[in-house]
Amino acid sequence: MRADRLVAVLLLLQARGRVTAAEVAEELEVSVKTARRDLESLSTAGLPVYARPGRGGGWQLLGGGRTDLSGLSAAEARALFLLAGPHTRLAPEARSALRKLVRALPEPFREHASAAAEAVVLDPAGWGAASPPASPHLDALQRSIVEGVQVRLRYAGGSGAVSTRTVDPLGVAAKGGTWYLLADTASGRRTFRVDRIRAVTLTDRAATRPTDFDLAEAWREAVAAADARRTRVQAVVLASQAAAEGLLVQFGADARVEDRRSDSRREVHIGGASTLQLAERLAGWGNGIEVVGPLELRRQLAEIGTQLTEAYASAETGPPPVAGARSGG
Repeated sequence: MRADRLVAVLLLLQARGRVTAAEVAEELEVSVKTARRDLESLSTAGLPVYARPGRGGGWQLLGGGRTDLSGLSAAEARALFLLAGPHTRLAPEARSALRKLVRALPEPFREHASAAAEAVVLDPAGWGAASPPASPHLDALQRSIVEGVQVRLRYAGGSGAVSTRTVDPLGVAAKGGTWYLLADTASGRRTFRVDRIRAVTLTDRAATRPTDFDLAEAWREAVAAADARRTRVQAVVLASQAAAEGLLVQFGADARVEDRRSDSRREVHIGGASTLQLAERLAGWGNGIEVVGPLELRRQLAEIGTQLTEAYASAETGPPPVAGARSGG
């Protein structure tokens, strides 16, 4: 990874004007010998880097010159660290290089780059539903986190009702392709689906961020709480090996298969938000599975069966005629 180190040395010279080999070694987590060799390599390569001997000396860019080897504008630096922060799945070597780079960035970029590096979590395990299309509001949310300002959201809840609220954004997380905003509100910490956000307005008020906040840990806690709500009802289902595999595909992480029973069927435990939700999703299996419990789930499945029987008992005669329709002939 020497190339990234040489770029970091140049940016460090640009940011500070003059450095010693010991300072470079400390900043880039290398030995003084390695730092000196890197500085000498830059000078030998013809770049305007030279050593000034004696007390108060060090290494600097010739004539106070500046280099733009990074090619980064403030917006580009922010984008880079949003994509490649420590909570993403980059290799350790790449994360180390970015740590070095952020120390060497010019001062106006450094604070926002550091904030961007802590603004995103990637969680590959989804919750089973298909991923929604990308939201046009994601960039604005990321910018509010980096700049540390409150945002005003127009948000559509699960029922479709739209409300307006002002929140302190803490970070965004992608779970299985779906983006979420983690934020503090007047009612406590909340998680918002980004695809349900209808509008985002950045305010000029500073957001409040808890001391020593860790986005990755906060996201783990939010996921655990959401999973507990989503699977508060547990169904026990007996199924053949093939049906058990089908249930695992249908319910994903909300289902698990227990040890094989003596009658060769598998016992599948499935979590859901309510017995009605589970009944509606399991009804399509008909008599291909046996729901053991809870009893309320069995009752609701029976009701669904009765409703289907009443609706389709005369299916052999065809559907009833549409009101106002004329017969052919």
